[in-house]
Amino acid sequence: MRLGPLQELNADQAVFRDRLVAQRGGIHGPFEVLLRSPRLGDRMEALSTYCMRDSALPPRLRELTLLIAARRFDAQHSWNAHHSKAVAAGLDPAALHRLARGEDPRFDRADEKVLHRFAVRTLTVHFVDDDTYAAALAEFGEAALVDLVVALGTFATLALVLNTFEVDLQPDREPPFPDVRGFQHIGPAQEER
Repeated sequence: MRLGPLQELNADQAVFRDRLVAQRGGIHGPFEVLLRSPRLGDRMEALSTYCMRDSALPPRLRELTLLIAARRFDAQHSWNAHHSKAVAAGLDPAALHRLARGEDPRFDRADEKVLHRFAVRTLTVHFVDDDTYAAALAEFGEAALVDLVVALGTFATLALVLNTFEVDLQPDREPPFPDVRGFQHIGPAQEER
């Protein structure tokens, strides 16, 4: 990770650390970084917890939303942290393997197909055509559709934190994406292409 261990915690950081340990069993992934900004970290933790535990989407689709965002942003740490949870929630491991490889996942369930199409369009072209929107609204309803869009943004934010600060992959896990094999630092001339 680009940031070294915190040597001393201020009062806000200590409170946030204690809450993370109590609620999550430790300080993992993006929260290792967000501990540096505990007021923001506290809000991001609450929002991400809502998206994963309380959203109007069922747990299976919450996990799928996170994995789609993780794949779109090459957030291997997020993928590794949630892959087994997604399978336990009922997602097809073969479809997830195809998703990780950047292939059409060929989901069997209609709600997964609709969510995947909606999420990919939202994350890649940043707009959703009328047919995709209508299908998602019919499938999920207004509340869940709002939750889906906010979850995509939340998971994208956490992916950016993981990647920018190069949070290490879990030591017992392999990189899940075949086309991402470590970070290559880019120079100023390359970043605007």
